[in-house]
Amino acid sequence: MHLVFVTSLVPSGPPESGYEIANACVIDALRRAGVRLTVLGFAWPGASPLDPQATVLLGEVDVRTDTASRVQQVAWLASAVWNGLTFASAKLRVIGEDTLRTRLAAIGEVDGYVLNGVPLAGAWPGLFMERPFFFIAHNVEHLSAQQNAQNARSTFQRLLYQREACILESLEAEFCARAHHVWTFAEEDIEALGLSRADASVLPLLTPQKPGAPRTGADIVFDAGLIGTWTWAPNRVGLEWFLREVAPRLPADARIAVAGKLPGDFDIRPPGVEFLGRVESADAFLRSCAVVPLVSRAGTGIQLKTIEAFQAGYPAVTTSSSLRGIGAVPANVTVADDPAAFAGALTEAIAKSRKNGPQDVDGRAFNESQRAGIDKALARDLAKLAQRPAQRLHVSKTPALAG
Repeated sequence: MHLVFVTSLVPSGPPESGYEIANACVIDALRRAGVRLTVLGFAWPGASPLDPQATVLLGEVDVRTDTASRVQQVAWLASAVWNGLTFASAKLRVIGEDTLRTRLAAIGEVDGYVLNGVPLAGAWPGLFMERPFFFIAHNVEHLSAQQNAQNARSTFQRLLYQREACILESLEAEFCARAHHVWTFAEEDIEALGLSRADASVLPLLTPQKPGAPRTGADIVFDAGLIGTWTWAPNRVGLEWFLREVAPRLPADARIAVAGKLPGDFDIRPPGVEFLGRVESADAFLRSCAVVPLVSRAGTGIQLKTIEAFQAGYPAVTTSSSLRGIGAVPANVTVADDPAAFAGALTEAIAKSRKNGPQDVDGRAFNESQRAGIDKALARDLAKLAQRPAQRLHVSKTPALAG
């Protein structure tokens, strides 16, 4: 079976962000299932595809909003409004549809597409619905946009997010209705997308992380450490909650670190919290933290940092939202949503680590369970496509999705 993996950014190095880790996991699992996979998408400027022989590049793009010039941001917004696209899809409209069709035709015969989220597929929705396709819903994007609107810092931002939510809801409904099958990373997202288990499956995720040597007290630098892409609005909501509501309740001598790039306007800096910026190795950073606070308060989909912590066996204090898509919670994990309860559980976990050393558990069973789960789900769903008669869907080039 030959499928084209349609993604905004092709793999171009070791995965770092949660999005990249999820993509690498699914691509590896599809290939383990025997699929011949061609990856189609853009590359970061100056980056080379990780697997050039199985990659079709559409060009180079830098899709980061926070580092883009004001002129570039306005140009993206104008393109989005003019073409009835989301902001993310507008960033990818740097080539014409004829060029895209030529690149697809050069791939040769394929059995269908794997649409990896909304951005690239949403830039040319009609084109990518002309063949049978799987749709990967990393999140319920329209709900995330609605949450972002509720947490917006200005009327202009709120209106932009509300517009995004409207377009995304139409796009997600269209992709889900037309898809051969939908893959999500969290059980809750199937219902949120209005699907049944006959229409969708959950793909358990795992990271490339390998089990390290057991930790000792000498490995610990910080009592607790948070890492993430804090420029993404749902992640920022969780970090702000932790810094405002939880951090002030922790012991004054607690060593707390935050790794990952912060938004340019981020100004919450409570005493006792060290901000490291982007770190060279996320694995090394987490290994240096006695406890991992998992602080998601918004968004949908799954939290990859949760997967990383559980695979490594590190103790954690987590909100309920951070456990989306997780079946079995390890014994050294405490769940708390109230800030006082969260701070109390984190204080207790820190005290245990200081007294008795790292409170780790063996994460191999969790890792093996995740791998077996994704392999089983993909084998079942791919078999259904293989048994389906060849079919071409006739869809207009520009469906009326914007609203």
